[in-house]
Amino acid sequence: MATFLTADRLLKALRDEGLKVVEHRSWRTNNRNHKGPIGSMHGVMIHHTVTSGTMSSVELCYNGHSKLPGPLCHGVIAKDGTVYLVGHGRANHAGLGDDDVLRAVIAERELPPDNEANTDGNRHFYGFEAINLGDGKDPWPEAQLLAIERAAAAVCRAHGWNERSVIGHLEWQPGKIDPRGFTMDSMRSRIGKRLGGPPKPKPAPKPKPAKPRPMPTYEPFPGAAFFKSGRNSAVITAMGKRLVAEGCGRYSVGPGPRWSEADRKSYAAWQRKLGYTGKDADGIPGKTSWGRLKVPNT
Repeated sequence: MATFLTADRLLKALRDEGLKVVEHRSWRTNNRNHKGPIGSMHGVMIHHTVTSGTMSSVELCYNGHSKLPGPLCHGVIAKDGTVYLVGHGRANHAGLGDDDVLRAVIAERELPPDNEANTDGNRHFYGFEAINLGDGKDPWPEAQLLAIERAAAAVCRAHGWNERSVIGHLEWQPGKIDPRGFTMDSMRSRIGKRLGGPPKPKPAPKPKPAKPRPMPTYEPFPGAAFFKSGRNSAVITAMGKRLVAEGCGRYSVGPGPRWSEADRKSYAAWQRKLGYTGKDADGIPGKTSWGRLKVPNT
């Protein structure tokens, strides 16, 4: 059993669907509940007002007239797509209709012809009146059609219904023609796509800015005198690893921290790789060759 949405839930459902909603006067307490119960809810009914002018139409639907007291619906949908809420509870909009149609709506299946008026629709349907003269000439702006789609979808979504729970007045009560100017099949198709379409993807989180990589720093040239037999330093190990990486390593074991003949031979190979010859390739590091080797800081 679907209970009539509270005023707050109805308002939220409509706004969550992207509608601009205006709460008109005392709509939350404007109803015909004293004339009969608002029963289990089964669907949404779409009408046209046979009027023009936004506020005059809204007032008419809020108050009703001498032959039919208001509210005449729950929401009035203006040409610009704004929804004016005018009633909450039982409203004089559906009247008597076909019980076979009601059963089809409950089952959410294809509608049979409406050829009887034996069932109270005011207790089972939400009603939306769309402002239109209903003469087949008054246009239906896309903003208004979109609002009808969204309003019906909002109620369906709140109750877990599909588009088959939305009908036109002309499909409920024999002799009615509203809404005139678009087909309910086309509107149900729109509502179905809105209800059944894939959810909008959440925006991808903004990537965190990459931390700038620190610029590599290298060992400054320690001077040629540094490189002598017996020198023990992590700088020599780092140098040896760079020589191996450059394909100049002449180590049987290592490299290690103690300056050795293997270090000298390896560095000489590096000097020759750079194009040095003779005494310039004696294996003792010079400032230029050292700078090009780029020995990382230890």
